[in-house]
Amino acid sequence: MKALSEIAASATADDMDDLERDFTKLHTTWFALERMIYLSGKYDLGDAYISITSGAGGTEAQDWAAMLMRMYLRYCERKEWKTEILEKTDGQEAGIKSVTIHVRGDCAYGLLKNEKGTHRLVRLSPFNAKNLRQTSFALVEVLPDMAEHFHDVVIKPDEIRVDTFRSGGAGGQHVNKTDSAVRMTHIPTGIVVVCQNERSQLQNRERAMAYLKAKLHQFNEEQEKKELNTLKGSTKSADFGSQIRSYVLHPYQMVKDLRTDVETSDTQGVLDGDLDQFIEAELKRG
Repeated sequence: MKALSEIAASATADDMDDLERDFTKLHTTWFALERMIYLSGKYDLGDAYISITSGAGGTEAQDWAAMLMRMYLRYCERKEWKTEILEKTDGQEAGIKSVTIHVRGDCAYGLLKNEKGTHRLVRLSPFNAKNLRQTSFALVEVLPDMAEHFHDVVIKPDEIRVDTFRSGGAGGQHVNKTDSAVRMTHIPTGIVVVCQNERSQLQNRERAMAYLKAKLHQFNEEQEKKELNTLKGSTKSADFGSQIRSYVLHPYQMVKDLRTDVETSDTQGVLDGDLDQFIEAELKRG
């Protein structure tokens, strides 16, 4: 880069096109190398699972969880990643209680992993007759897809309980009229996963097992950190005191990451999936 600057200082107008091409190549190469530095974790280059759960705030929180689901789906669309909703539980009046999304794409886990935590929304309530200001919370969890690392987690057959039920979501007559949905419980830890997107029970079992292994991997890592006194708890509640990012739509427009202090007034852009500035800042901070 220094050499290119020295050449540019004495370059003629005819040389500028070549210099611009060389600069573009160098910038692309540097960006790729920088990306590899920050995405060097064991699972960073692979696929991911995103789970969103509504927290304190009732119907408001369930609507906020649905907004976050849309935000992450739009982000994945920008990255040209493929997404699949494995399980979704709708709210009673609006929004969703929870959703699990499988994301397939280059470096999906590495880029999304730091999105885990509580996301806080402040806005004028569309569900309140007096249109009062409301604060809502939703919890985001991000796990690696361990399909290529199944040997890292061993689950004994007698450690799991499998229940089947009829899917309540979309998927055609076959899905809704047979017990194709699967709920899998890991008895020693109490971890429960659900998959109801596939048409056959066998496919849902396979997807549920993959997701269960990802959750167990995270559970085991958190237990190790607890033993080293570097983690105060294996879970975070979706309420005050545990948020990583705040989205304020009233009385002003601001999205602020509480870890990096990166902020923007383009709230609509963020909710439409423009998350790069937050994700890159947190990657570099870590």
